[in-house]
Amino acid sequence: MKPGNESSITDFILLGLFSDSRHPGLLVTIILFVLGVAITGNSVLALLVWRDAHLHTPMYFLLSQLSLMDLTLISTTVPKMVTDFFSGQSFISHIGCGAQLFLYLMLGVAECVLLTLMAFDRYLAICYPLRYPVIMTSRVCLQMAIGSWVGGMLISLMHTVYAMNFSTCDSREVHHFFCEVMALLKLSCEDTSTYEKAVLATGIVFLLIPFGLILTSYILIFLTVLHMNAPEGRNKALATCSSHLSVVSLYFGPAMIIYTTPGSSLPADVDQCLFVFDVIITPMLNPLIYSLRNKEVLEALRNILWRKLMFIVKR
Repeated sequence: MKPGNESSITDFILLGLFSDSRHPGLLVTIILFVLGVAITGNSVLALLVWRDAHLHTPMYFLLSQLSLMDLTLISTTVPKMVTDFFSGQSFISHIGCGAQLFLYLMLGVAECVLLTLMAFDRYLAICYPLRYPVIMTSRVCLQMAIGSWVGGMLISLMHTVYAMNFSTCDSREVHHFFCEVMALLKLSCEDTSTYEKAVLATGIVFLLIPFGLILTSYILIFLTVLHMNAPEGRNKALATCSSHLSVVSLYFGPAMIIYTTPGSSLPADVDQCLFVFDVIITPMLNPLIYSLRNKEVLEALRNILWRKLMFIVKR
């Protein structure tokens, strides 16, 4: 073994996406492109909300938090995977694996909570427009954001500590591109059936229940929109809600299949594809959906680019 290739007996080996690929070079190129688009899109959207006064509203503040979560989520998994591909090594330390697992679970739970709160925000704005400014104050928005992050941290910490304390057998090969909880459980020599039921219960609480609340909110919203007399207000409400529903479908769809399905029922390649969509593709699509279909975001982007251009010309 060459110097620098040694691994500790506590290290895990991430088999990743490229081990079974016929064209790993093309695949890593596509993933790098997706990473670049995701980082650029989410960073620009968060900066627009921060810089443009017209976007200083509860909806856009919560949207900026979603962008930060997506930015962190894709940065948790993809850079490590790409680095492993180019270095030819796929080791990850026990601490590194725990950190990756913690961040993934934290962001997953936080996004579930945040998307539910964003649906509630739209429900109040459209169904109770007069009471909306009184209810959705800056303080309430901040509490929503903090609650999403802290809630994700607490749930993730419990699962991470528990999952990382299972003893493993001789094989330390994780059949995944990052340290995912169910993939790690397959390495354990212990009976993990009880804990798998706990994961299923968590999936129901943080996926099925929020999804049900979101659907209920939008059913009430659509009923209210149908009774609107102004076509402009109706179209604006439908455009905003359709963007949010698209993001909800992208996120909740794969996640519900993964975490509300019995552990061994999904084929490994299907499981990997669902995670690729959930962890890599969705963070790229979210800012595109919200920006390309939102006139206020596009207008804020044009204003900032125009000011930058004028500044360069004057120099």
